[in-house]
Amino acid sequence: MFFFDPVYLLFLAPAMIFTFWAQSKVKGAYKEYSKVASIAGMPGHRAAAHLLKSVGMPQVGIEPVPGEMTDHYDPTKKVLRLSEGVYNSSSLAALAIVAHEAGHAIQDQVRYPFLVMRTAMVPATNIGSKLGYLLMFAGMMLVVFGAGPFALQMAWLGVILFSLTLDFTIITLPVEFNASSRALALLEANGILSPYEKEGAKKVLDAAALTYVAAMAVSLMTLLYFVFRLLALGGRD
Repeated sequence: MFFFDPVYLLFLAPAMIFTFWAQSKVKGAYKEYSKVASIAGMPGHRAAAHLLKSVGMPQVGIEPVPGEMTDHYDPTKKVLRLSEGVYNSSSLAALAIVAHEAGHAIQDQVRYPFLVMRTAMVPATNIGSKLGYLLMFAGMMLVVFGAGPFALQMAWLGVILFSLTLDFTIITLPVEFNASSRALALLEANGILSPYEKEGAKKVLDAAALTYVAAMAVSLMTLLYFVFRLLALGGRD
């Protein structure tokens, strides 16, 4: 049964280990630098307003949102939402996150190509991630039970659909890296963080970036597993 295929674990294990490590790095960096107050002492929501105004975007809303590390920019409503631990905090971690989300707002404003591509891919990716996985698995099982060439073709169609998930994670990387780059430049240009403090903010953003690399690795290794299995099944005919 493919539910417990040890080869699947062999493919996924390195990516999952990397994912757990990346998550621990993020939590560790956030925990460390959320305890380090910035010299300027500007709380997150005020810093967000200041940064957005400095680039001519005072119309973007700023709202608190429940939870930890739930910060995000909503391009549909033009609202920057900050988590409870960031909204009123003046820590280096909070300001790094604020600036990163402001970076996404700027990307939206200037129509950053990779952000436009990622946004356009969302509907297809949602379908591909679910339907693709279903077709891959169902097709493989049908081939095992002797369903013939059609089942194998169905499984390969699933691979094509599921590959949209990998494409999405790849396109996400430049979006996130660019937002972090913009964030650090904004913090320095507006004098919210000193050069020394900027290093702490960079560590938080660099750690967060690892989670997106990990997501890409998981998607890639999942896709490679199914390709490996389908090639093996196809070779039996």
